[in-house]
Amino acid sequence: MRILITGAGGQLGKALQAAAAVAEHDCIFTDVVSDDNVSVLDVTDPVSVRGFIRDNGVEAIVNCAGYTDVERAEDDVDKCGLINAYAPFVLAQAAKENDLLMVHISTDYVFDGKKNTPYSENDVPSPLNVYARTKLEGERAVISSGCRYVILRTAWLYSCYGRNFFKTIVERTAEYPSMKVVMDQVGTPTYAPDLASAILHILGTDLAGKEGIYNYTGDGVCSWYDFAVAIRDGVGHICNIAPCLSGDYPSKAVRPHYSVLDKSKVKETFGLMVPHWTESLRMCILDYDNVSL
Repeated sequence: MRILITGAGGQLGKALQAAAAVAEHDCIFTDVVSDDNVSVLDVTDPVSVRGFIRDNGVEAIVNCAGYTDVERAEDDVDKCGLINAYAPFVLAQAAKENDLLMVHISTDYVFDGKKNTPYSENDVPSPLNVYARTKLEGERAVISSGCRYVILRTAWLYSCYGRNFFKTIVERTAEYPSMKVVMDQVGTPTYAPDLASAILHILGTDLAGKEGIYNYTGDGVCSWYDFAVAIRDGVGHICNIAPCLSGDYPSKAVRPHYSVLDKSKVKETFGLMVPHWTESLRMCILDYDNVSL
């Protein structure tokens, strides 16, 4: 199967590049700028997308492209909507026209966080901010296209690639004697290589009758404060991390206070073993140490 993977320069895209190389999958990686093994493709341009699929014999699409700066999205509404909602529409339409499977990455933020038990795929979305609303619009565009699809809702993505919470905490706990991290936002960290492996596993299964929306994050539950403390301890830094409330750091974007996702469906349907977030964090720290050598 020849797989088009968009957003290859992001965390998940880079994790997929690494996973595909080891598994020897036939993948074509694209982004808005070229890089090693990455071609340029504007996923908001229907003509370019159709031509790229035709010229490269694409048989499946994995859409990792996304506008992920939650705070900036509040002021950058049009661009956020273009990437998170319109681009999935363009890709899904092309998938429908060519009878391709589309795997689309979405977010836990489609929920408002008012529950205190894990969200299932059947819970009704209620996004709180621009980023979340555009991601939900992207989901709906994929579904309404009529293409064959798997939508994966994930959360708190981190890795050794790019900018993310893990790398920020590693750097700040090395530089500062103390810091504060919010304790009233609860969810589950997701190690990008774990999600990348899950995507390739799903693509390698018989998907007949299995299309739909699925949740995928690490297993377990924690707050951002818990996650920060675990990162600090894992890398062996000495920094006093104090818990605080979201209100101590006013922001334009409202975030859900609880966004834990129930992974039962993805585990049972695809036979996936989902690592606990603490196990994956240990793997990430080992990878980070190797990269830093």
